[in-house]
Amino acid sequence: MPAVMTSDQLTARTSRALDAAIAAGRDLGLTVTDAKILHDVFSVVVHLAPAPVVVRVPTVLPAHVDLDAQAARQRVELDVVAWLAEQGYPVIPPSPLVPREPVRRNGFSMTFWQFVEQDQSVEPDYVHNSRLVVDLHAALRDYPGELPFLSSAEPAMVTDGFAALVARPDLIDPDDLDRARREWAILAPIVRSRAEFEAAFPGVDLQPIHGDSPAVNIVPTSGGALYADFELATFGPVEWDLAFLGPECEAAYNAEAKRRGLRQLDERVMRFINAVGTSRTVACLALVPQLPMLAEALKPAIENWRTMPFAGGLGN
Repeated sequence: MPAVMTSDQLTARTSRALDAAIAAGRDLGLTVTDAKILHDVFSVVVHLAPAPVVVRVPTVLPAHVDLDAQAARQRVELDVVAWLAEQGYPVIPPSPLVPREPVRRNGFSMTFWQFVEQDQSVEPDYVHNSRLVVDLHAALRDYPGELPFLSSAEPAMVTDGFAALVARPDLIDPDDLDRARREWAILAPIVRSRAEFEAAFPGVDLQPIHGDSPAVNIVPTSGGALYADFELATFGPVEWDLAFLGPECEAAYNAEAKRRGLRQLDERVMRFINAVGTSRTVACLALVPQLPMLAEALKPAIENWRTMPFAGGLGN
């Protein structure tokens, strides 16, 4: 595993991503004179001001994700969001000012989105947002495109991450890593195969889903709440989109689903999904060299995982 990036290296990476976004935007005919970085964590997100366009440039990626794989995932996201926008669903759409496709520049693959002014006065309300997710799931049921099964679980990232962490006892206790790998041996076959999932959870329907906690990815704007960040859009159980949000959010989703006559969350699937999500969290420690802040940020989730049933109870 490579050494942890220094602050100078992180700054240089951000600068390269910003320069790539500006250059790509200008090549596409946009006027860019006052570009601003809006976010810089797993991606550098740039407003190409004065153009009403935002560019998302992923910078922290698992080692196995090359530019071709990244672009394929980005095309799925663009297609899903464009389709939702065409149905009149409240999403932040791809920018209409440039072609709807990923753009490569200076070793980065990036996507272009319509700029919206966020209402900073609105405090996040994940319980309320969880009710709204029922509507999103209802809309996504009709999405006509092909989506891979539970690709948002990123099984290759988990497997490779655990392998890399063997040499990093400074990032994870060897006993914790041993537990994580034993859990993953139970969870991975179900994650990797729709047939295995359906055998483990008969009667649980599957559908297109957001893939990355939509209740957290609702952006408040002056024109209303808009969904964003469909990078991990996939085909799977709706439970995936409620992972880690807790009983209150699950209850809010269930109440709205019941009111709408739609399927409520399956408790056993929910335990499985949270177990898979925890495997991903542990494996993300392998990304610490690229994003040092993760070492501290993931500690609460790791500590909570130690209190959870082994493999979500599937190993019993």
